[in-house]
Amino acid sequence: MKENELKLSDELAIERTRLANTRTFLAYFRSSVFFLATGLSIIKINFFDDVSYLGWGFVVIAPLLFLLGLYRRIAVSRSINEMIDKSEN
Repeated sequence: MKENELKLSDELAIERTRLANTRTFLAYFRSSVFFLATGLSIIKINFFDDVSYLGWGFVVIAPLLFLLGLYRRIAVSRSINEMIDKSEN
């Protein structure tokens, strides 16, 4: 075994971190879909006319939340890859 090779436990830890990163992104995605659906429902249902501004707020927050999740996923993936590259060199 070479000195710069990763141990099996290290490889498994990296894979767990990647899976956690994916799971976190999916949570951001699920939340953004929830905000969008809730916002559109509040806007469309006449009973909620008094708080339709809240629906528009949810509709605006939904894509921002998705973009935040996407940004974090990409940033963490790059960070993981940089750590792997450092350990291999």
